[in-house]
Amino acid sequence: MFENRPDRDEVVLVGRSNVGKSTLMRELTGHKVKTGKKPGVTRKPNHFDWAAEKFMFTDLPGFGFMSGVSEARREQIKTDVVQYLEENADRILVGVVVVDGKAVIDIIDRHTEAGEIPHDVEMFHFLEELGIPTVVAVNKMDKVDDRDERLNELCDRLGLYPPWQQWRETVTPISAKRGSVEPFLEALRTHFHDQKRDDLLKFVTS
Repeated sequence: MFENRPDRDEVVLVGRSNVGKSTLMRELTGHKVKTGKKPGVTRKPNHFDWAAEKFMFTDLPGFGFMSGVSEARREQIKTDVVQYLEENADRILVGVVVVDGKAVIDIIDRHTEAGEIPHDVEMFHFLEELGIPTVVAVNKMDKVDDRDERLNELCDRLGLYPPWQQWRETVTPISAKRGSVEPFLEALRTHFHDQKRDDLLKFVTS
């Protein structure tokens, strides 16, 4: 599924199915991306690059539950995603975990109570273990009333001490569908600058 990766540095988007990864990708690139209400529309990496640049954004397939997809197939997709991240860690400038701001706490707690490591938490720590600067794009925040409380709870679940405002380079509240992504772009700009890649700042202007 992951053959023929372009030879470029990249920012990767990972997360559960149906959290808005492809919608965020559309905001980042201006390209129409195949999206749908049915989980699991993205089954292989979507790379978006620019001919003259050695850089791309990559939307990786969603993991977790997917309607009409067998458990074995879901596990294979997750394994493929993990392998992709491991094999290309040295070319990944930023790893982005996209979560649904309205549902993420309930999902994490449900898996934790069942004695499982929640996928979102696992992926966040996995990216950090690989040495990849990691940003959590907390999407669909327009549907959240208790914004600060929700973001503080998410920080707590990720092992980051609240308040969330001290983690603006890591936790970014957005609403991709409404085009409200500035906190996320600011985090990317910070990470690009820290890695002496100011040549890429033009890709994350608001």
